[in-house]
Amino acid sequence: MSSHITLRQFRYFIAVAESGSVAAASRMLNIAQSAVTKSMQELEDELGRTLFARSSRGMQLTPQGHRFLAKAHKVLATVADATRDHAGDDAAAGLVGTLAVGVTSLVAGYYLSGLFSRYRRSCPQVQVFVTEDTPRFLEHLLINGELDVAIMLSNALSEPQALVAETLTRSPSRVWLPSNHPLCAQDELTLVECAACDQIVLEADRIDELMRAVWARHQLKARTILRTSSLEAVRSLVGAGAGIAVLPDFLYRPWTLDAEHVEVRPVRDALHTVDVGLVWRRGSGLKPVASEFIEQAREASRSRRT
Repeated sequence: MSSHITLRQFRYFIAVAESGSVAAASRMLNIAQSAVTKSMQELEDELGRTLFARSSRGMQLTPQGHRFLAKAHKVLATVADATRDHAGDDAAAGLVGTLAVGVTSLVAGYYLSGLFSRYRRSCPQVQVFVTEDTPRFLEHLLINGELDVAIMLSNALSEPQALVAETLTRSPSRVWLPSNHPLCAQDELTLVECAACDQIVLEADRIDELMRAVWARHQLKARTILRTSSLEAVRSLVGAGAGIAVLPDFLYRPWTLDAEHVEVRPVRDALHTVDVGLVWRRGSGLKPVASEFIEQAREASRSRRT
């Protein structure tokens, strides 16, 4: 990798890749759009490869772009690790005990692995036990003291008064469409247009509950033809033309087998974000091993945003 690439370019690149447009990235970074555009052009020139497919709908990563995104995250995570307070590192390395972490099925595949491996490296003497279950049961385990902390949707809790929730990342929701769907001709869609289409609903991590509230708020009745807990089923059914789905962006993976059959569009109406974060029992004194896990999760989240 060229030595002329800067950390700023890595950060700008990640912002564009995750927001899907220069305009959204510039708002996120609080800098001029022209600076982001210039930085991305210079980055592609330096690498000698095309990282984005540009269109009126925004910036979509190419296969090379997806590979570079994984490397960019590793670079920033390494920098964050290197700049941590050494006294803090020594303290973390000296921690002993057990840590019980809860996670939901959807979140496990997208947010747990990097944080888990980072924590194991810095706290080698801590035994980590991970429980995967439904949001409602994880809340029960947290309140009962059987879990120290959970990574789950933080804006859809059943018992918010008993729990502390700290958001790590917010994911906007967009519409997944079959690539041959007539609505693909539009750059953005309305909820009214979406409600007129057959819906495939993902029943996982309360995502369906958040969307049901949206339909009710707008006094729309969506026509649901299938409910499934399988994200892969949603992808393949949308790709096959069975219907559309409204899902958070973090679940969309353009490099999957069904990607060439599925396109995404933003919704013109204001939609909820799906917030993924840390949850722990309110009023409980956190164990040092749990406090360290929470701090590392915060650092990982900051390294993705800055």
